[in-house]
Amino acid sequence: MRHFWFLIVVLSLLAPAFPQNRRPFTFEDMMALKRVGEPIVSPDGKWVIFSVVDVDLAANSKTPHIWVVPTAGGKEREIISDQYADRPRWAPDGKRFAFVSIKEGGSQIWIADFDDAAGTVTRVHKLTSIATEAEGELWSPDGEKILFKSDVYPECDGAPAAELSCNEKRLQSARDSKVKAQIFTHLLYRHWDAYKEGKRTHLLVVSTEGGPSRDLTPGDYDAPVFSLEGQDDYVFSPDGQEICYASNHDPEPAISTNNDLFTVPVNFPVDATSTQVLSQTKDITAENKASDSTPLYSPDGKYIAYRAQQRPGYESDRFRLMLYDRKTGEKRNLTENFDHWAGSFAWGLRSSSIYFVAENAGQSWIYQKMLDGTNWKKTPGYHPDSDVLELARGFNDDLAVSATSQTLFFTSMSLQRPAEIHSLPIDSCFYAPPLCDGTGFPHFPLSEGSSMTLAHVNDALFSQISMSPLESFWFVGAHGDKVQGFLVKPPNFDPNKKYPVKFLVHGGPQGAWGDDWSYRWNPELFAANGYVVVMINFHGSTGYGQKFIDEINGDWGGAPFEDLMKGLDYAQEHYSFIDKDRECALGASYGGYMANWILGHTNRFKCIVSHDGMFNSTSAWGTTEELWFNEWEFKGTPYTNRAMYDKWSPHLSATSFKTPTLIIHGQLDYRLDISEGFQLFTTLQRLGVPSKMLYFPDEGHWVLKPQNSQLWYKTVNDWVDLWTKK
Repeated sequence: MRHFWFLIVVLSLLAPAFPQNRRPFTFEDMMALKRVGEPIVSPDGKWVIFSVVDVDLAANSKTPHIWVVPTAGGKEREIISDQYADRPRWAPDGKRFAFVSIKEGGSQIWIADFDDAAGTVTRVHKLTSIATEAEGELWSPDGEKILFKSDVYPECDGAPAAELSCNEKRLQSARDSKVKAQIFTHLLYRHWDAYKEGKRTHLLVVSTEGGPSRDLTPGDYDAPVFSLEGQDDYVFSPDGQEICYASNHDPEPAISTNNDLFTVPVNFPVDATSTQVLSQTKDITAENKASDSTPLYSPDGKYIAYRAQQRPGYESDRFRLMLYDRKTGEKRNLTENFDHWAGSFAWGLRSSSIYFVAENAGQSWIYQKMLDGTNWKKTPGYHPDSDVLELARGFNDDLAVSATSQTLFFTSMSLQRPAEIHSLPIDSCFYAPPLCDGTGFPHFPLSEGSSMTLAHVNDALFSQISMSPLESFWFVGAHGDKVQGFLVKPPNFDPNKKYPVKFLVHGGPQGAWGDDWSYRWNPELFAANGYVVVMINFHGSTGYGQKFIDEINGDWGGAPFEDLMKGLDYAQEHYSFIDKDRECALGASYGGYMANWILGHTNRFKCIVSHDGMFNSTSAWGTTEELWFNEWEFKGTPYTNRAMYDKWSPHLSATSFKTPTLIIHGQLDYRLDISEGFQLFTTLQRLGVPSKMLYFPDEGHWVLKPQNSQLWYKTVNDWVDLWTKK
């Protein structure tokens, strides 16, 4: 990997020397990029399959296809190109893989036959034809069943045939009805960008030979729980006899983060009812009233590893890597002294170690944790305080371990490149003893070893583009703490010029800027038309320890605002090419909130862009869906702690609004209701402050459709140009 990063540094230094061969990054370039998914390694270790999303800007569409690449290195190629094909998963025999497709209407599970020698697909056929649709498939270890998710009507629970018929009739009735009204009897009636319409996400299992499917998670609950991204919240045991999944059974999930892990047998009699299924379901983390999620059985079947939080109601508590002993019921915290969030993880083949990722100061590193207490005290990269071994730096995710070669596969990205698939040798001493120092472990940090990039699907495009690397700086922020900031220079940068600034504020608020890629708020694209981009990881940002994260709770406009202003002051003082009289602040979600807060608390910016931001804290509480978030951050409800809601509500500073502001909001945003954007626009218009609103009737919290995204970037950049390039 050392050689890879050395090459990147050399190329970044050389780029300004030949600007005639490279051009600034454009929106059209970004839409032309192939978006690489997670690596899925074949059982024999020879192949990696992965999805690649192609964007057709003219057709306003995004279509995934399936690609394959040899693990030993070689040319990647598309193997399913004639239909929508996503989320590939190998069968245990390696002769087939399943995938999700909408080729014949709704989402269903398909199966492809694979020629292992040639690396080609010989046939595809549709497995499911369920009225409530199917996605998220997993193979059973014996290859005879497939587990999948479907949104069903919970009142249809019963025997399998009756369930399927009931759901089909309910769906048809809803389609045929002239009345589209809904009746709600509990909260969380809508979520993120869709109304629940009385349905719940359940896990069903079907034979790979076809036939009726069975609901394994009946009841009026989402099982598995809703998840935006990341590792699955459900999995088969190695013997295929049970599944483990995450579900929230609290009376009011809208105010609860109490996801528990449940196990249930798979092989019920054909005529078993939902009542019989529920009687065999076991809650294995009932004692923890905070979140338990992402279960993964050890290869030997002795353990279930999972991630857990400890503080109920707090979605940004530290994610610990936990271990559940299936025989004794004992639970162990494997990252007790590790002060970062454990992210996606994968088991080592001998069930003796776990590989996981964790954010660290704008990156996402790969670590190894041994279960038996073995450490690597003689090995560079060993962290004695937390007893973990650091394997690879950079921004990494989506870990997968080869079943044959002790190779770790993962995605890696940077600010200058979207996700690519990499491989890294692990436990090298078992296969190459000369690499070892006698302790049974490598004597060099693998982050300095032979990481290999397997897929190169975007190399040709990036060879034509000039980009600037991410630069880091540190300063003293609120509470006297060290705070990290980042800066991106425009392409073909001239240090003798003065450049306007786009000052980006991240969302979350428990999120972070870093050396990673984004299609929605892309710093390289913001810099491309002649701007310096400045970003600050204020108090509340992830990757700097849990105390730093917690210090935003109940202080939304306090320490974070101070950090942002001090960080911008520092950049102005230390980078002479910044024109402090031509700066615009831009943010979305919490960043939109902070844009609104900035609007009422400083006039230092020439313009502001506020996307999906909270404007009135009380109305935002009344119109959101995940109430646990607002009630934790503002320490109660508006009726129990109105002073806190008022203290940090941007709308109460409206008499100070003077900065020209662009407001952006989507009708389908149910995290921060469209009314927040309308209230802000109305207020600015009545105050006579120059303002414009970009309204998307068909977008939620994020702008995802290609042509909508094109309009978003053009509107934002035009607004900033209008006020900073006069």
